Amino acid sequence: MEYASISKMIAIIDYGAGNLKSISNGFKKVCAEVSIASDADSLSVADAIVLPGVGNFGDAMQRLDAMKQPIREQVGSGKPFLGLCLGLQVLFGGSDEAPGLEGLGLLRGKCRRFPKSAGKIPHMGWDSLEVEKDTPLLSGIKTGDQFYFVHSYYADASDRGCVAASCDYGVRFPAVVAEDNVFACQFHPERSGEKGLRILKNFVREAKK
Repeated sequence: MEYASISKMIAIIDYGAGNLKSISNGFKKVCAEVSIASDADSLSVADAIVLPGVGNFGDAMQRLDAMKQPIREQVGSGKPFLGLCLGLQVLFGGSDEAPGLEGLGLLRGKCRRFPKSAGKIPHMGWDSLEVEKDTPLLSGIKTGDQFYFVHSYYADASDRGCVAASCDYGVRFPAVVAEDNVFACQFHPERSGEKGLRILKNFVREAKK
């Protein structure tokens, strides 16, 4: 699939807990300009912000401490924001992975560990989505399309209205959330082939519409 250039600057937050190279390459494949952001000024000049993440909720929030308020301010200004994998989980109020430690609180709910009855943990590999509501992020994506997941915790959203697509792994959990200018995917779009690149392209189009 060929992608026409869209001149928008996507700031990918570097807090030591993300696969920056593969995510940067994913956005470059859809012809977006990419910057690596580690301070508030880098966020303010970007057209949109991406928060990646792998690993532990507690470690991530500690490393993000200096960036929490700038992130909230940029989201409050209406700038498009995309969380990926752990970057989805930290959008919520907290996680059983780090009891007592607050998340960004941009979405209401808490992250929980998959029950043993779900099967092998982590939930790893390709799995299908069930699209639950229209959102620009999922333009061209339909129920049954598959994406690549790697996670042991899932978001338990207090308001199901933010859930744009779900996946079932012992429990039904949010695979994509979308609320106003805040978007996030539990899976890795940068590792999910053409469908994943479609999602990245859709996000770029949201930048400064």
